[in-house]
Amino acid sequence: MIHELTQEFFFDAAHTLERTIETDSSRRIHGHTYHVLVSLRGQPDPKNGMLMDLGYFRAALATLRERLDHRFLDEIPEIGPATLENLCTYVWHQLEAALPAISRVTVERRAGGDRCTLTRD
Repeated sequence: MIHELTQEFFFDAAHTLERTIETDSSRRIHGHTYHVLVSLRGQPDPKNGMLMDLGYFRAALATLRERLDHRFLDEIPEIGPATLENLCTYVWHQLEAALPAISRVTVERRAGGDRCTLTRD
């Protein structure tokens, strides 16, 4: 059996986006509340029964949240255009050193029902 451990955080941020539909509202600076779910997969340590201590998991997410919360995402060059897809990739790359068992990142904008998930093959 494989265990999956998930933590969630949210951040509020603004961005612009070039699109070919709904262009006026996308090109103007606008913001969203993003919810990010990060999952780890693997076997718990037989000594402590944990896949990862939640304290370390939460600390890694808090560090990333601080870099994203109340920011203008267009100013973070590693993201590229602030699409849900690019945000998933950015989150993954920012966390993979601290969370080597990372297996899934989901970024949601719940108010609009938008969601993207990046998984390890």
